[in-house]
Amino acid sequence: MTLQHVIYVFQGIVFLFAISVHESAHAFTAWRCGDPTAKMLGRVSLNPIRHIDIMGTIIMPAICLFTGFPVIGWAKPTPVDPRNFGHEIRDDIFTSIAGPISNFLVATLAVICLMLISLSSPQASIIVKAAMLGYPGISNSALVPISVLLYQGMVINVLLGVFNLIPVPPLDGSHVVRHMLSERVRDIYDRVGIVGLILLLLVGGNLLMAMMSPFISIFNSLLMRV
Repeated sequence: MTLQHVIYVFQGIVFLFAISVHESAHAFTAWRCGDPTAKMLGRVSLNPIRHIDIMGTIIMPAICLFTGFPVIGWAKPTPVDPRNFGHEIRDDIFTSIAGPISNFLVATLAVICLMLISLSSPQASIIVKAAMLGYPGISNSALVPISVLLYQGMVINVLLGVFNLIPVPPLDGSHVVRHMLSERVRDIYDRVGIVGLILLLLVGGNLLMAMMSPFISIFNSLLMRV
């Protein structure tokens, strides 16, 4: 198994963890806002088996890995009944953005861990920066796989967080926009959303990269300073 294959395995592990955190955050927030639907179905869980969607969790990430595109995808939607919310619009928005926020929090935690590793010694700093650049095979230290795993964790969680905030149904960002629309426009928005999502995935690669790159750059700049 080559180093690149190891990175692919790490990306798969991180992706499964990231979607589990994401969907658990949706389910937990909905429960705290008054809707127990997802909790009763066992979706407040970090077990990825509870969240796997064949297309979004397996096929789409596999295509990304095969083509060299950043790993993005989605999990099985978390069931939510807004009628159970105390404040339907506000709580629906809170529940929707909880997923992306959870991914940004995990990414931040990964960067903090990498910064602590980097500060531990000059050699560790070199290992972390090599992991960032995609050339971690410079040492036999146990810090190498740890740094690669943490860095991939940061990247994939940022990608998922940004991707899900795009205001295209059924992504999380659409739940914020749709409440600003009239009922008639909202129905059209919901119906054509999946078409927009497919077009975005098929031909919007450059747009997606342009949206995601600034966020990755922010975290990278923090790591380069230590």
